[in-house]
Amino acid sequence: MQTLSSVEAQNRFGQLLDAAQRQPVGITRRGRPVAFIVSAQEMEELLEARRQRNAAGHSAHREWAAACADGWNRVEEKFGSFADEHSTL
Repeated sequence: MQTLSSVEAQNRFGQLLDAAQRQPVGITRRGRPVAFIVSAQEMEELLEARRQRNAAGHSAHREWAAACADGWNRVEEKFGSFADEHSTL
């Protein structure tokens, strides 16, 4: 991966855009990485991967929540509602 300082990136912006079409280009400021320039196609792929990861996480959370609700419903069916017996209202 090519790396440029922020000053070099400003001075060679056209070349930076061309290079980013082939591979990500790192930008540094005071020797520390601050950004990456990637092609539009690569950015779309990254965003799609993020969407898929989030969708999988939400699906797993929904399954976990449904399992908890089912378990609680079975407890409530067997022992009755705890709110009725222990309610302070």
